[in-house]
Amino acid sequence: MMKTHKNYGKQAMRRARKMLLTLKRQARYDVISLPVLLSLLMACLITPMLYSCAKMGAPDGGWYDETPPHVVGAMPAEKSTHVSKRNIRINFNEFVKIDNPTQNVVVSPPQLEVPEIKGEGKSINVKLIDKLQPNTTYTIDFSNAISDNNEGNPLGNFTYSFSTGNHIDTLEVAGYVVQAADLEPVKGILVGLYADLSDTAFKTKPMLRVSRTDSRGHFIIRGVAPGKYRVYALQDADGDYSFKQRSEMLAFNHDIIEPSFRPDVRQDTLWRDSLHIESIAQVSYTHFLPDNICLRAFNEIVTDRHLLKSERPEPNHFTLYYTYGDSVLHNVRGLNFNTKDAFVVESSAHKDTVTYWLRDTALVNQDTLKMVVTQNISDSTGVLRQQEDTLTLLAKVPYAKRLKDKQKAFDEWKKKQDKLKKRGEPYETTMPEEPLKLEITPSGDMDPDQNISIVAKEPLKDVDTNHVRLFSHPSGDSLWYKEPYELKRISNEEFQVKAAWKPGTEYSFEADSTAFETIYGTMSGKLKQGLKVRGEDAYASLIMTISGMQGRHIIAQLLDGQSKIVKQSFTDNGQAEFYYLKPGKYFMRIIVDANNNKKWDTGNYDTNLQPEEVYYNPDEIECKAKWDLTLTWNPLARPIYQQKPEALKKQKADKEKSIQHRNVKRAQELGIQYLPK
Repeated sequence: MMKTHKNYGKQAMRRARKMLLTLKRQARYDVISLPVLLSLLMACLITPMLYSCAKMGAPDGGWYDETPPHVVGAMPAEKSTHVSKRNIRINFNEFVKIDNPTQNVVVSPPQLEVPEIKGEGKSINVKLIDKLQPNTTYTIDFSNAISDNNEGNPLGNFTYSFSTGNHIDTLEVAGYVVQAADLEPVKGILVGLYADLSDTAFKTKPMLRVSRTDSRGHFIIRGVAPGKYRVYALQDADGDYSFKQRSEMLAFNHDIIEPSFRPDVRQDTLWRDSLHIESIAQVSYTHFLPDNICLRAFNEIVTDRHLLKSERPEPNHFTLYYTYGDSVLHNVRGLNFNTKDAFVVESSAHKDTVTYWLRDTALVNQDTLKMVVTQNISDSTGVLRQQEDTLTLLAKVPYAKRLKDKQKAFDEWKKKQDKLKKRGEPYETTMPEEPLKLEITPSGDMDPDQNISIVAKEPLKDVDTNHVRLFSHPSGDSLWYKEPYELKRISNEEFQVKAAWKPGTEYSFEADSTAFETIYGTMSGKLKQGLKVRGEDAYASLIMTISGMQGRHIIAQLLDGQSKIVKQSFTDNGQAEFYYLKPGKYFMRIIVDANNNKKWDTGNYDTNLQPEEVYYNPDEIECKAKWDLTLTWNPLARPIYQQKPEALKKQKADKEKSIQHRNVKRAQELGIQYLPK
């Protein structure tokens, strides 16, 4: 706009100069009188001045466009019947744009070939590649993808429909999809209906009608015909609209739904501004049912077993990684070394990761290990078959490099001792061995229900408890007392010290030098670590009565604001008890442990096994020191898609597109009243 005003000013100056020359010529021949000449001359001078003044300030561009686009026609017309063409053109009253149609636009029935959808000026063109089905209602759900080109005013939830038969199906079903493990809303998952009620339909036939969930996990399936259906959700990786890949996230239940509708009334609030309500109107509408379907999505455990990788990150061990565990330990046969009594073997909890620690330092120093591993591997049908693989594992740091680094360390030590000797100060004649480094936790304060953990980076030998002691120092007492304890091995690298820890008491954990030793002969130095158990006044307690869960195995978990498990309780009487809670704010989740294995388990479609139920208490629980809370919670009081607290949700709801109402702000800045048309 400023550029336009500048151009106008220049043009006016040029016109003024041209007019002045003309007037001079005309005055030469007495064509006009002198007064007229002077008047015209003044006009020529004033005109460019006015344009010059105009360009000093920003021009008023008028009010912003706050009107969303609207459909003015379509080919074929909206809700047309007996349609046979696969090219659709929807026309609007202004230029429009469409946001990411591949993700945001859903065509139903589902299309195996991706439709071509693009905006062209004041139109949106849709080209369906799949052959049209007879006597079928087609819906193209644009959601909020359409907006005007200039201001981005959204059209709103817009769905175009037509039929290849003689009528349009108009029923709808709606609901939510959440992750079964933590009730997190699932965004973008496919949700579909089957009129075929058999269990095999989900794995052999494409879905009949489909939708996708939004950022809240919400879905609406439109254009549904009267009848009986089953509903499924699927993270359709291969685009065939059926469950064929076991790695795909899915959700199912055996509920049969019958879509229906009824007239209903809702309240529509009209706001005068952001703070004041203009009016509340009763608005009639058609209420489609069911609108509260809830599906719990999960991933099946893929039991196919394959070797993912093998590596030797440190010279003293190598690790084999598999897609799934096996109860039968592998057989390793060395090709360039003797495997008899060569390893300390350590498996992960699921036995899908196996680590072989080399006992013999000669093997540790050997850069290359060649071996044949005999293991159970899944064939093409999923059946475990014995298979041999030849592996060559190289140490990341060659032995020569390790020797060089060791010599460098010795030279630096020798240089330091020589300097001490020259100065007449005490010095060492033998380089000491580096003692075993142990991680001992906690240090300082600890809770009464904690234990001391001792962890090394290499496998430890058994510990002689005669070289390990625990002493206590009760508050107000000057003496230290020897305390009984249990030293329990947790893994090859970890021990745990268990005792009856007394609140408000100081403890000293002590160990002689060489008490802890690795399988390579590296020994610990003398250990002494003090700690204090906090007093009971520093804690709160919580007893939660869980309604409707008596007789069911429950895992009750207290979570912090990042969903980290702070404490958990196992119960089958419907009452969860938590003691020694630090002051703070918590959330609570329960798992209905159907198989009583103390963990959450996923589902399986082929065996008709649903994932174990999970519920969240929607309320934040605040615990204060010296407080004993007794609460009651009914997990079935509200639908599970409404349970997870917003503070814990990782999938936040997208900000809905809406008209910006910029004119109100503009009117306030100008000090005038805005009266929308």
